[in-house]
Amino acid sequence: MSAAGKVRVFVLVDALGWQILQQHEFLGQELPHRAKVRTLLGFSSGIIPSILTGRMPSETGIWNLIYHDPQRSPFRRLRHFRLLTGRVLDNRVGRRLLTELGRRLLGLGSGFECCVPSRMLPYFNWAETANIYAENGIPGNRSIFDELVAHGIAHRSYSYKLGMSDRQILEGAARDIAAGREEFYFLYLCEMDMFLHLHVNEPEKIAERLAWYEQELRKVFAAALQRDAGAQLCLFSDHGMTPVTRHFDLDAVVRSSRMVSPRDYLAVYDSTMARFWFFSEQARRAVVERLARVDCGRILRDAELQELGVYFPDHRYGELVMVMDPGVIIAGSGFNGHGWKPQGMHGFHPEDAHQDAAFLSNRRLPRQLDTVRDFYGVMQEALG
Repeated sequence: MSAAGKVRVFVLVDALGWQILQQHEFLGQELPHRAKVRTLLGFSSGIIPSILTGRMPSETGIWNLIYHDPQRSPFRRLRHFRLLTGRVLDNRVGRRLLTELGRRLLGLGSGFECCVPSRMLPYFNWAETANIYAENGIPGNRSIFDELVAHGIAHRSYSYKLGMSDRQILEGAARDIAAGREEFYFLYLCEMDMFLHLHVNEPEKIAERLAWYEQELRKVFAAALQRDAGAQLCLFSDHGMTPVTRHFDLDAVVRSSRMVSPRDYLAVYDSTMARFWFFSEQARRAVVERLARVDCGRILRDAELQELGVYFPDHRYGELVMVMDPGVIIAGSGFNGHGWKPQGMHGFHPEDAHQDAAFLSNRRLPRQLDTVRDFYGVMQEALG
């Protein structure tokens, strides 16, 4: 048996927000110390690197998955085939081909998706190419995994990046903790996110799903406590999930300006957020004038982006950012397509209570947790 307090288990459950936990019993005996924690603006692509480094997206350099980078775009050679791209590649088969090209030949990683029209790919780069749940996984930043290596602490990390399902992660972690010598275990469980997208308004299904996670996590925690009666056990989320109330065709509003993309502007539509780049002042004025008429979303000024920790002076993630009101999602988002009809969505403004994350622990919380990036401090303190 290891010395008291030497085994630490940290579990990140994607999208398991505070509101859900308030409605369902979940690991109350195992993790009685709990806190509601504010998330960050954006999606897991920017939030999780902040959790792993303790830095805001404006400091990590990582916010959304794609960013404006025409000089270094992996798809920049497609500019020479502009007349063919739309007709040949903007369909289900063509997008799948481009996705596999990016993953297998261009080094963009297993998470790459073709989420903009092919004619726009030469203008963009992909932010997450490495395994962020490993050493050197967030270039230019020192993550908790770099700290573990620097301190010489034996550890294991589990995530979908290793080709593992949540079931495989939980079963493997319980087995490894019981038999292993590692002191620090990090589990990223991603499947709850999609489940809540589809079932956030169905409490009975959520209760059933949580019961399964509870059962499997108890095995993980029991293995840790058997090795070390003083083991530190923590579970946290990156954001919550807001019920969807409306679909809005923002692209149609922008196209009514009679500006043409990509000649006059570029636009990236995610489920709850739109980002724009302009190639003329005329295009900027025309698009902004249309956006100002929208009654279910608002443009975020630079001062607010700075306050939220997502302002980038080079505007790589957008010269203009618009966020939809809680519950309203953009119809036909490039990341999800026209057939995407979820019950729930995340990525709204952090002021939306449904977006709040949660932190659960078997110990009293050692510090005030204001935003999800404070989780890094708890993990760092656990290194001793």
